[in-house]
Amino acid sequence: MKKALAIILSLVMVLTFAVACDNGKEPVKTDPPASQPGGSETPTEAPTEAPVGGLTATIVVQAETGWLEYYQAAADRVIAANPDSKIELMEVGSFDHIDTLDQTDATNPDVADVFALPADRLTNLAGKDLLGALDSHAIAAAAGGWDDFDAGLGGLFVVDGEYLAFPYNIETLIVFANEANAEAEGIDLSAPVEMNDIENPAHILLPAFDAWFGVALTNSAEIDLLAPAGDGFASDLAKDWSELEPAKQAAIEALYDYWKLNAENNTTLFDADAGWGYIDEQFTSGNAGVLRIGGPWETGSMRDRTNDGADLGIYNIDQITVAGQPLRHWQGGWGLAINPRIEDDADKVALAEAMIAEIINPDFAEDLFRATGKILENATAEQYEASGLDEVDKTIIAAVIRSFNISPGRPLYQEFGQVWETWKNSVLSWNNVQPQDVEAAYAELQAAFSAMMANIG
Repeated sequence: MKKALAIILSLVMVLTFAVACDNGKEPVKTDPPASQPGGSETPTEAPTEAPVGGLTATIVVQAETGWLEYYQAAADRVIAANPDSKIELMEVGSFDHIDTLDQTDATNPDVADVFALPADRLTNLAGKDLLGALDSHAIAAAAGGWDDFDAGLGGLFVVDGEYLAFPYNIETLIVFANEANAEAEGIDLSAPVEMNDIENPAHILLPAFDAWFGVALTNSAEIDLLAPAGDGFASDLAKDWSELEPAKQAAIEALYDYWKLNAENNTTLFDADAGWGYIDEQFTSGNAGVLRIGGPWETGSMRDRTNDGADLGIYNIDQITVAGQPLRHWQGGWGLAINPRIEDDADKVALAEAMIAEIINPDFAEDLFRATGKILENATAEQYEASGLDEVDKTIIAAVIRSFNISPGRPLYQEFGQVWETWKNSVLSWNNVQPQDVEAAYAELQAAFSAMMANIG
């Protein structure tokens, strides 16, 4: 079945990308992979009876309001190669759509055949058999742009040996700087800024109590908050202080010193409610805030606080170091998935995979970004630099790509969900406990993570 789908998809995409050429776009040419997942070899010749652009199927594809024009153009290119097929667009928000799927089942007519989902929803939906298997290597070969497909999001989307989503776009955190504030505060941004060296806590605004941001610090020292180990899981923070490697101790000590610096200066940064307002206020031009981390989706609010972007600097995540090691966030992002209800219809699956390949066609990376704000994993920073996007967008995209490439993959197993509150509560407990040294502070982390591990079992 998979071999047949690979043949069909390859032939469909030959015609689809030929249509793209007729629209003035030069397709990316890539050699097909030597093998498919599970050891199925890619055929060297397609059988003569295989349909060429002859798919006969109708599928429904979920799209948000702002995506409709781009998706329709992609669908038109696919249908031009398969005139007996039909691709209908379902206008609905991604999270609303996923919630409908999660709360009902795959047969629900309000659920599309092809849809987008954030990486962190993958394992939950997979555990309920709500995602269909994809021939991701065939899609990647058709679309082009990957040197090592499984090294990025592609490998993260494998569950029990099957590809249950295809990489849509990459996400990770980058560094925003208020360069006017940096100049006024005497902070040199021509080189990375070390957290241990700052004297004013506002010079680096890191809401480390929130694990979404705090992992940038723990990842810098390769601290495993929760990781698979044998038949179960393990956490570095459940170990005794003396068992931690020196680099991991140094990162925890830097976090403790940063908390202490904020406490001594009576800031509200380590306040789960007031901390966010403090960060925004300090980062505004004319105040002391210099560096903060965030996602590219926050660029609008960053412009608002930096004289409409005149004072805004954009840097890779490693512009901040902790105990000499660069911050690293996660390789996160979104995927495109298919509904398992279509798995028994070879034409529907092939049409869905052709649509996915066309949505993430790197020849249309600029159009996709304008429509959705999404950055393709299979398009290069050089491609975006040569595009017609504005300079701020180009700088952000380049920073995201470089930051993504130096970061580890995001944990997608469901057990990691317990880390969020465990980390937050244990770090914020320092406000009440007032630990007098790093080992006392670490004891709070260790107690919380040991309890978490006992709960996971």
